[in-house]
Amino acid sequence: MERITEMVNKIYCMSSYLGLRYVEKENMNFFENLKYKRPHLLPEEEKIVIYTQDDIHNAIRKQLEMVQNLGYQKLGILLSGGMDSAILASYLTGSEAYTFRFQNGDYQREELRRAEYYAQYYGLHLHYVDISWDKMCKNLIPVMQAKGGPVHSIEPQIYQAAVQAKEDDVDLMIIGDGSDYVFGGMDSLLSQDWTFDAFVNRYLYIEPSEVLKESESLQYLFERYRDGDRIDFLSFLDVVTTEESYGSYANAFEAAKLNYFDPYERMKMAEPLDLKRVRSGDSKYLVRELFSRRYPNVPVPEKLPMPRMVDEYFKNWEGPKRKEFKENIDISRYSGNQRWLLWCLQQFLDIYD
Repeated sequence: MERITEMVNKIYCMSSYLGLRYVEKENMNFFENLKYKRPHLLPEEEKIVIYTQDDIHNAIRKQLEMVQNLGYQKLGILLSGGMDSAILASYLTGSEAYTFRFQNGDYQREELRRAEYYAQYYGLHLHYVDISWDKMCKNLIPVMQAKGGPVHSIEPQIYQAAVQAKEDDVDLMIIGDGSDYVFGGMDSLLSQDWTFDAFVNRYLYIEPSEVLKESESLQYLFERYRDGDRIDFLSFLDVVTTEESYGSYANAFEAAKLNYFDPYERMKMAEPLDLKRVRSGDSKYLVRELFSRRYPNVPVPEKLPMPRMVDEYFKNWEGPKRKEFKENIDISRYSGNQRWLLWCLQQFLDIYD
């Protein structure tokens, strides 16, 4: 058996986290005796081939029957105001549903109301997961410890929902994260046929050299997908973006020691994505068709990322102060999501370095 060599490269790991939101290289760690848990994707040959909305319907139904036959007694679902989880909820009548709530429901109120409507429509028992800054900070420690590194801003929230569900005796949580990556939901990144340089500039969350005194280039990763002066962005999204997102959910649930299952993650489209259709405003067109079938006369909701109040949390933050970061970073240039990356990396280094 081939021996797996673990390596420590703090500079690379910091750069990869800031640029990609996860450590991309296998077996690369921030520190000795702290292994970074990297996600792994389901092999293509194990996925269900999808041609139509009927195929999605059948795949969801059969997979949920399968997990129930495995002996899980009580199912829960992470229910947002979007169509992906709403569709899954329509197969889970009587189950427990968990939806994030901020500021007593004042933040993204419309999305919260949609989640409430979906739960009522199909008879799910709705629970609110109330998120505050204090809870985010408390939940940060176990998810960083489980991952062996800094985390995505959704992970402390998912962890809190998982812990709450466990207290309600839920033994399997259903999620709908994979739909965006399988069925063409990344409409901004699918909006054009990118040149190589334009895609690199668009995709990197933070260029590491802008904020770190010492950094490593992430060019190697994009070069894998280079096609002349253009880039095979579809393959990049299929692998890199999917790994990062799936890994965030996996880590949060594993930190809470709660099993989870994503039916969409186990599907793949039989035919190439119709980019013309996506770019005309019909992203995730097969999923949209199934939503309309499961919720007749209900408008298809527009896609929104998982709600999180990072802009509010970091509006007065002055930026990172550790020795690894450059002095006098113009923090006003960075969004709330980017500030989370800088802040979370600083928190991780303060604890483990």
